[in-house]
Amino acid sequence: MASIAFLGAGNLASAIVRGLLDEKVCAPADLACTSKGGISAGKLAAETGITHEADLVRLLGAADLVIVAFKPQSLTTADPRLAELTRGKLVLSVLAGKTLATLAKTFPHARNLVRTMPNTPAAIGASFTPYCSLTPLTLADRTLVGRLLDALGEYIALDEKYFDALTAVGGSGPAFLFEFVSGLRDAGIAAGLPDDVAYHAALETTLGAARLLARGDQSPETLRDKVTSPNGTTAAGLQVLATRQFRATLKETILAATKRAGELSRDA
Repeated sequence: MASIAFLGAGNLASAIVRGLLDEKVCAPADLACTSKGGISAGKLAAETGITHEADLVRLLGAADLVIVAFKPQSLTTADPRLAELTRGKLVLSVLAGKTLATLAKTFPHARNLVRTMPNTPAAIGASFTPYCSLTPLTLADRTLVGRLLDALGEYIALDEKYFDALTAVGGSGPAFLFEFVSGLRDAGIAAGLPDDVAYHAALETTLGAARLLARGDQSPETLRDKVTSPNGTTAAGLQVLATRQFRATLKETILAATKRAGELSRDA
């Protein structure tokens, strides 16, 4: 695996580092990181054995792949030396809302730019990550990107025009699911379950249903109908969801998140 330098050492950078090491894609000696102030980079280095290098020249000098993982709002104030220090290198961004055109202003001499949008399950190797590139990737770079993203979970090449929508569904989606599980837990408590039982039931039911759905041989609607007996408990609950326009509310939620993702991209 090529030497990899991380600009930023927060949650996503940490997830990528741990994924690469856990999957034995590369060794700690192949990875180096830096962060503003050095605290998070020092912590990540101490926990994983990778190198913490505060000096940008030394950090990027030996790197072939540069992963941009600092806060998105920091891009506009990034060190101007990055333009020359990343000349000829592959630059991969995990910055939410930052388009390839925007990234090209900071990294104009990179051999190519790759935009990705991992989600938080990347921390356990269960992300769904789209990626796109400024120009077509060479076979070697496509292989490099694939090995990197594979350590995070599932990944897909996707036209950049879809990134706002997938940011809403994939990037923000885990938060919406967490909210659903919280609501299911609270509803169980309201129905008389002890707090711990309500949470365990909500969590395991969600996990079990997702695993069943992931088998892929039946649609969500088919599985829903198999649970639903005429005039039964599920039918009574589904009627409330329909009356409250559950699907319409979810659609509105995703569209609002998609709109905001577009606004953030334009503000870049």
